[in-house]
Amino acid sequence: MFQSKVSGVQVLGKVVGDQADILTPEALTFVAKLHRLFNPTRKQLLQAREDRYRGIQAGDSLDFLPETAHIRNNLTWRAAAPAPGLVDRRVEITGPVDRKMVINALNSAARTFMADFEDSSSPTWFNLVDGQINMRDAVRRTIAFTNAQGKEYKLRTDGKLATLIVRPRGWHMEEAHLLVDGECCSASIFDFALYFFHNAKASVAAGFGPYFYLPKMEHYLEARLWNDIFNVAQDELAVPRGTIRATVLIETIVAAFQMDEIIYELRDHSSGLNCGRWDYIFSVIKKFRHDPRFILPDRADVTM
Repeated sequence: MFQSKVSGVQVLGKVVGDQADILTPEALTFVAKLHRLFNPTRKQLLQAREDRYRGIQAGDSLDFLPETAHIRNNLTWRAAAPAPGLVDRRVEITGPVDRKMVINALNSAARTFMADFEDSSSPTWFNLVDGQINMRDAVRRTIAFTNAQGKEYKLRTDGKLATLIVRPRGWHMEEAHLLVDGECCSASIFDFALYFFHNAKASVAAGFGPYFYLPKMEHYLEARLWNDIFNVAQDELAVPRGTIRATVLIETIVAAFQMDEIIYELRDHSSGLNCGRWDYIFSVIKKFRHDPRFILPDRADVTM
C-alpha cells in the first residue's frame, strides 16, 4: 500500500508508476487543507438538499427565493469577462479522461473540451489518478499515446487545440480511497485540488487557465462554497484571484430557480451556465415522482 507522508492522510488505493508524481506530499497536503476547511460546509449543504426534498414531498412548491430578489433585480452587477480560450464556445465536446480520448478531443477542432472526471468516466481509483496524469501532460502539451497495435497518437502542432475545461465530481460524491483524518475526502475537492495544484500556473503559461465545469448543484450556497474554495486555493498557490473560471451545469430543477444567484456567487470566477438536459429531466422525475401532476410522457417524447 502507498504510504502517505502527510499527517492525517491515508491513501487506500494502489499507486502505480507516474501516479506517485500526482500524489506527492505537497499535493496531498493541499487536498487535505481544502477538505478540512470546507468539508463541514459541504455536508451541511447536502443535508439541506435532503431537507428541501422532504419539503417538496410534503407539498412545498418551487419558486424564486425572496431573500435573493435583490440579486435578480439589480442590473448593475457583472460577472467576469470571458477568459482566454473561452471567448468562442460555439462547438464544445466532452469525454472521459483516458489518454487516447484526451488527445483526440484536443485535436478535434472543437473550441473547447470538457475533460470529465464525472459522468463520462468510470470512477475507479486508477482511472481518476491516471486521469490527473493525463491532465498534467495535456496542459504541458507533452501528452502522447501508442496503442497495442503500435498506432501513435500525438497533439496537432498547428495551434488549433481545444481549450481544456475539467469537470470534477459533484458535491454528493466522496473519494473512498483517500481518507483525511479518518473520513473519506470530498470527491469534488479531490478532483479539483489535484488538478489545480499541478496545473494552475502551467495552464496560464500555456495561454489559457485553470477552467472548470461544476456539476449537479442545487443551491446558490453550493456555488458560494466553490467560490470560497477557489479563493483559498488561489491564495495558497499565489495565483491571482479570478484566474479560475467555472461554468456551472444546470442539471437540477431546483438550480433552475437560482441561476442569477449562482452566477452572482461565482461572479469573479464565472464563465456562465450550461444546461445538462438528461440530468435535468431526471431531476424533475426525482423531485416530483410522488406528484401525479408531473408524470412525463414516454421517454422518446421527452426531447430538446
